[in-house]
Amino acid sequence: MKYLVIGGNAGGASFATRMRRIDEHAEILVINRGANISYASCALPYYIGDVVQNRAAIIERTPEVLKEKNNIDVRVNQTAVGVQPTEQTVIIMDQATGQEYPEQYDKLILATGASPTLPQIAGLKKASNVFKLREVEEADQIKAYITSHDVKTVTLIGAGIASLEITENLYLQGITVNIVEKLDHVGYPYDEEITKLLLEELERNGTHVYLNHVVQEVINNGHTIVTNQGKELTQDMIIVAAGVTPNTDFLKESGLTINERGFIPVDQHLATNIPDIYAIGDIVETKSYITGLPQNSVLSGPANRQGHLLADIFAGQPYQYDGIVGTSVGKIFDQTVSFVGYTETMLQEVGIKNYKTIFITPFDYANFYPGATRVNLKLIFDADTGKILGGQAYGEKGIDKRMGELSTAIYGHLTVYDLPALELPYSPPYSTTRDPLNTAGYVAINQLKSTVATVKIAEIPEEAAFFLDVREAGKAPSGSIKPTLNIPLSELRDRITEIPTDKPIYLTFRPGLVNYTAARILTGNQIEAKIIME
Repeated sequence: MKYLVIGGNAGGASFATRMRRIDEHAEILVINRGANISYASCALPYYIGDVVQNRAAIIERTPEVLKEKNNIDVRVNQTAVGVQPTEQTVIIMDQATGQEYPEQYDKLILATGASPTLPQIAGLKKASNVFKLREVEEADQIKAYITSHDVKTVTLIGAGIASLEITENLYLQGITVNIVEKLDHVGYPYDEEITKLLLEELERNGTHVYLNHVVQEVINNGHTIVTNQGKELTQDMIIVAAGVTPNTDFLKESGLTINERGFIPVDQHLATNIPDIYAIGDIVETKSYITGLPQNSVLSGPANRQGHLLADIFAGQPYQYDGIVGTSVGKIFDQTVSFVGYTETMLQEVGIKNYKTIFITPFDYANFYPGATRVNLKLIFDADTGKILGGQAYGEKGIDKRMGELSTAIYGHLTVYDLPALELPYSPPYSTTRDPLNTAGYVAINQLKSTVATVKIAEIPEEAAFFLDVREAGKAPSGSIKPTLNIPLSELRDRITEIPTDKPIYLTFRPGLVNYTAARILTGNQIEAKIIME
């Protein structure tokens, strides 16, 4: 049996090594477009910032190691230019000579990954100081250009999480960063509660962010860009980080089904519409584990697992790929941001409307333990059943832990009704007796049972309202709305007559136990109040 793997990074390398462990006698050939295989692409920003200084450490395996230890043949700097399913042949081009040759297969595994999208901007491709970052060679080029041209200012096109990670690492090199983003926020697909915190962290660290700006032209050989708002920015280097596109152009004449965005739909066994051709990683469209709707992922984690799983399927194991939960985490200066499942932005894109959200800001661990800080945690769930649809978190510590636990809860089909029962590790330096996820469950249940009503700022009607701040004396204000009146929670019962009964009442202090307690006190006195979520 000959397995031909096109693409030698996360998915392709995972499949090849697992297949060898299963079948000692199989012929396994990996064709790779670049010079490096099996490298940690997520480490590349940190390599640029010299956080990771050992270049060899980010390359997990070399072709020589795969041959010596796994008896896997790897050909680098070779590009697949076409697939002929009838002949079970792939046409390969040798980049050094330009010559093409056929390579036959019994099973073809497509793992060609994705490449950074280059927007159609006048002058962009002609400029000599424009770079993208997806492969080790591109990181090498960026580092070399920074050194040789004494780069002081870089403009990043795009403000996704990958771009923000690059921003931090350029900052560590003493470089001033501009970010130009066409949306009105950074950090897509995070929601507003999180993206405004990301923006604050960027600006606190000297990053210049231009939202609602589209680059229209690159002039002066890349040293000046002009946006649709007439803004001119000067820089020594441009890095494009405006999303990625699956590498599937070479398959357009193959008969493989490819959707309008360039992804290949696969079934639960990762098979395409053509027998003996399979696809894994960044190029595939599978389904959401949460909703069953079509979904893709351009992260190395799912690609790695898909490669391993596909080898087991070929070995006859009764396994199947049940879909993507979807998880992400990023380090942005001193903060961590993470999500699991769907964000509200993503739900709106797929047309799901029957959901509720809560947003809380508990401490990451016991507030009496030195260094305790807030966790900004958002939970999204089905408005009828409490099924968990997604979560987001932002803060200094314990962020990835909470989202990892929430991912496990989603995979186990738990609902918000189960979150209070989760027995999570507690010690003052690590958590609180009631973990933030437990608290999120309680608050979500209150939402579902209409025990306490919440509202977003955009949903507050324009008519006169009364904004009540229940923070205690000495506590810093929270939120963007100026309170009508401050009555500390400890005084609320004694001063209940100061609350009007002819106006809507909104609680402005940070979402959490204080506001919840205040709302229950008001309800007990026949005064309806809603907690503002922001």
